[in-house]
Amino acid sequence: MRFNSALTLLAFGFVLHSHSFAQSKLPSSVEAQLKKAELSASSLSVIAMPASQGAAILNHQADRAFAPASTMKLLTTFIALDKLGPAYKWKTQFLVEDAIQDGVLNGKLYLRGGGDPNLSFEKFGLMLRALRQTGLRQLNGDLILDRQFFQPNRPEIGAPAFDENPDAYYNVIPDALLIHSNITAFMIDSSNDKINLRLATPMDGIPLRNQLKLNNRPCNEWKTGWQSPQVVVNAEAEVELVANGSFPKNCQTIAYLNILDRNAYIASMFKALWTELGGEWTGKVQDGVTPSTASLLHERQSETLADTLRIINKFSDNAMARITFLTLGAESGLSKQLGDSNQAANAEIRNWFAKNKLNDQGLIIENGSGLSRIDRISATQLASILRLANNSFWQAEFASSLPIVALDGSMRNRLKASAAEGRARIKTGTLRNVMAVAGYVRDPNQQDWILVAFINTEDASAMRGKAVLDELINWLASGRASN
Repeated sequence: MRFNSALTLLAFGFVLHSHSFAQSKLPSSVEAQLKKAELSASSLSVIAMPASQGAAILNHQADRAFAPASTMKLLTTFIALDKLGPAYKWKTQFLVEDAIQDGVLNGKLYLRGGGDPNLSFEKFGLMLRALRQTGLRQLNGDLILDRQFFQPNRPEIGAPAFDENPDAYYNVIPDALLIHSNITAFMIDSSNDKINLRLATPMDGIPLRNQLKLNNRPCNEWKTGWQSPQVVVNAEAEVELVANGSFPKNCQTIAYLNILDRNAYIASMFKALWTELGGEWTGKVQDGVTPSTASLLHERQSETLADTLRIINKFSDNAMARITFLTLGAESGLSKQLGDSNQAANAEIRNWFAKNKLNDQGLIIENGSGLSRIDRISATQLASILRLANNSFWQAEFASSLPIVALDGSMRNRLKASAAEGRARIKTGTLRNVMAVAGYVRDPNQQDWILVAFINTEDASAMRGKAVLDELINWLASGRASN
């Protein structure tokens, strides 16, 4: 680690035994919010402690393992920052074995994925432009997709749906070659007597059949009648999209859906973008492995890890968090040994816990994003990571990735005109039976505090806990914890 180990060990001596000194009784204002929400105190776990060092001032069930929802991203992102460094970049490459003659490639073109978490179609298009600028025009061979960086290569195949919205962006299961998050954008606009439907994502060879009917609902209720387009594949493996359902009159919107098979998606997008650039392609897409003898044609490096973390934490991006988690496993060297990048990432995180003298008892990590029914971590464990982050060389990069209360990210509409406005950096977490917050809060005396709080229930009543968690943030921000 790259910070004062003596200070860290001293600080963690207080953290791990904080229940001996901290009050366990909740602040009266928090108890009032619990009562108002009809939630029991047993559904809440919370710890509050100074950010740099010192004992916790509040510990209520903080050593029990709770479901953290998306606050688990803080574990993934800081450990990645500490292990990989803020300047880490993912690489995507085009390679060939055969020589290019007069702008023609008669052999295979290899596209090797390196786990870029933010490879949009615009960025992919720039990669193809770079190929055209080399003089390459005609591709007579197949496009080989190499996803070997993560194991297994296609983790989404056969995976059970997390919830009733498998086509939603937040449910995208990543692989090492995830282009534009496999999302297809549908532009919909209507008049009094007509509905126009078209693809906003560059696609070639995928017809869209519009069978939508008009309805009289308000425009803001367009999802009520909307149905995800059906993917129809014929005997020749040709894909067609069929849109059914209804849509309001005089309305326009864009629907973003993860509905196409990944290879079909990449094939269609590749052909559309390559053709736009004046290129020709007569092959097809196949899965494969890049030969060791292949030569590099072009490489794109992603944004830095530090830049990527701001998207992950501020906007709670599940797919990007999962890629970051898998990257920990892939870069550890354990991925090939274990044959599973997820298992390798888990092992790497356990090793990191041991190295930093943290107890991993009760810790369960399914995919690193918090989109999980089985994830468990204690508030004490997550607070310990936040203190390590605060005392590290990466404090600025990590803290800048967290949503600022009442200003941006997932906290932009919370606690406005409160003592916490602009004075707290808080990661949120929400599932059907979980609400959570974790991060840093500054009080009027310029003292920085760590707050981690989870609400877990057996049903959707956890949603009522938002005011409870907001009150905990406000309690610290207003200085009442010091009174």
